[in-house]
Amino acid sequence: MTELHSLDDRLLADVNGFARHTPWLHGVVLGHATYGVVLFAVLLVAGVLRSRAGANRTLAAAGWACLATLIAVGINQPVGGMFAEARPYTTHPQLLVLASRSSDFSFPSDHAVMAGAAAAGLWLVSHRLGAVATVAALVMAFARVYIAAHYPWDVVGGLLLGAAVSLLGWALLHGLLITVTGWLRRQPGVRQAFPAPASSPEPVVGREARAA
Repeated sequence: MTELHSLDDRLLADVNGFARHTPWLHGVVLGHATYGVVLFAVLLVAGVLRSRAGANRTLAAAGWACLATLIAVGINQPVGGMFAEARPYTTHPQLLVLASRSSDFSFPSDHAVMAGAAAAGLWLVSHRLGAVATVAALVMAFARVYIAAHYPWDVVGGLLLGAAVSLLGWALLHGLLITVTGWLRRQPGVRQAFPAPASSPEPVVGREARAA
């Protein structure tokens, strides 16, 4: 465990050294580290809109991606309290700190949990959205270390926790979620906003064959 902490400290120092030598990046990275949650919200909404007239499975996956992201962040609160890890700037006063100081625990990173859950959930909806969200999640994880808000292990653990909630939850609940989605789409008001895909027309050859 001591070796892992030493590696974590070295990686933090390397990233912080990079931050000291790239002042021109501070505004962009801090902006993504702080407000990147808006990008993930946009991607999740895009997943729902893209799936609104698709198969029940795809729409259920899009809805689950949104729900799983909220659940993952909620689960992270007691997990963080259990580990009770201090923020890096409290134990490393020499760091260049761009983050707003917080009294929250450092491990796992809430932002990384959110990003990991959203990215993994969006892979179930669309490979394109999943790929974009994965890149955004990795940038978010790096940004949180860059601004000295977290240790590298905090963001790695956060990404893994978030992805696990999305993927394991889908594996366990996808049957129920698809069934509920199909039922909701038949309800007045909902079916106009999320129309079921049109059934494929019966082949003409089949009808002629039966008539014969």
